[in-house]
Amino acid sequence: MAGLYIHIPFCESRCIYCGFYSTTSLKLREAYVDALCKEMQLRPIASEIEENTKMETDCKSKADEKMDTIYLGGGTPSQLSGKQLMRLFEGIKTYIGGGEREERRVMSDESKDGENEERRGKSDELKDGEREEQRGKSDEFDGEKGDKVFEGMEITMECNPDDVTDEFCETLRKLPVNRISMGAQTFSDDRLRFLHRRHNAAEVKTAVERLRAIGIQNISIDLMFGFPGETIDDWKNDILEAIRLGVEHISAYSLMYEEGTALYRLLAQGKIAEIDEETSRQMYETLITTLTQAGYEHYEISNFARLGYRSRHNSSYWHEIPYIGLGAAAHSYNKSTRTWNVDDINEYIAQINLGKRPYEGEKLDLTTRYNDLITTALRTSDGIDLAHMQQEFGNPLAQQLLNEAQKHIDRGLMKIKDGKLSLTRKGLYISDDVMSDFMLVDE
Repeated sequence: MAGLYIHIPFCESRCIYCGFYSTTSLKLREAYVDALCKEMQLRPIASEIEENTKMETDCKSKADEKMDTIYLGGGTPSQLSGKQLMRLFEGIKTYIGGGEREERRVMSDESKDGENEERRGKSDELKDGEREEQRGKSDEFDGEKGDKVFEGMEITMECNPDDVTDEFCETLRKLPVNRISMGAQTFSDDRLRFLHRRHNAAEVKTAVERLRAIGIQNISIDLMFGFPGETIDDWKNDILEAIRLGVEHISAYSLMYEEGTALYRLLAQGKIAEIDEETSRQMYETLITTLTQAGYEHYEISNFARLGYRSRHNSSYWHEIPYIGLGAAAHSYNKSTRTWNVDDINEYIAQINLGKRPYEGEKLDLTTRYNDLITTALRTSDGIDLAHMQQEFGNPLAQQLLNEAQKHIDRGLMKIKDGKLSLTRKGLYISDDVMSDFMLVDE
């Protein structure tokens, strides 16, 4: 199965810690949604899904040629209007999962250049009137939860808590979205102001109540720890508040000081100080203990879920499952290649409107694929399937992996159980150090 990621880079304001590609130019939203729908037309996504599915399952049955997950990330997808969101899902239904699928079984845009150029030329002929007609039709999107195009999918949308208004919820009722991910970050209003977040702590609870009222039964929230001056008790209170909300999924991350962010500049100027390493370690231990005791499964370094509520989309990133990315700065992966769209919204829109997908890419050699497996699969409680490792990479690399793992097993940092190599709880906190020992370097 393939996953579809759609990047929505718009933010009303920038948080001081964010290193993701985003823009506060909200006037570009309409043009950007147009470009997203046009990228769906330009790319042979149906054939990409078919090819990805065959690579994953080795099955050529057309019944299996479908997406398993859709994820709207950002930025802040909830900054789109209701009509823009409906048009976006109508585009997915039409160009990826709907009526044009059979006509668009063409080779990938890395091959058969002549055919693609002809197809791109045709797409440039889309008249303004036709585009308006498309918009009109998409505004009528009924988004029934049982729509066969989206049946069985996990469809996630990231939201800011303060965007979850009654009006927004009425839009959600019409969309096939069945999972919401919200950036709560903390339940301290002081720390939220420090981050330049738009919402307050009370709005997180209100947002959850509104989502439950319209039938959303899969909610994830993000938390952050390691704020300057934060105590372990402060952090535990945040975790307990999240548990009291009764959400199905919690992601928690240490506050990162990424170069180029406002937070990093504050640190460099000596206006704030990082917490010490031991306090950070204790906070992570508190996170694991508190959430697992509350019944959450710790299935990935930063992710916890109630039984049956792991993020299916994000799990694809950690388990070599192909995915397709649409939008500025979005990445795509199919086991043999990785591509990424330009991280400039104006250039993205301009090139798409010229009938070209502005992207770069790389072919993944054995070393890169092996290193990718190490840095993704070892993040999860599932770990690395040793039989798969041997089949995929051959006996020499499989044996090298086991030889390197032994010293970490002896130190209690790793374990082998049911044919899978994974980190122990002791190894989780120093996972980067452990993983680095496995990485291959080309001569």
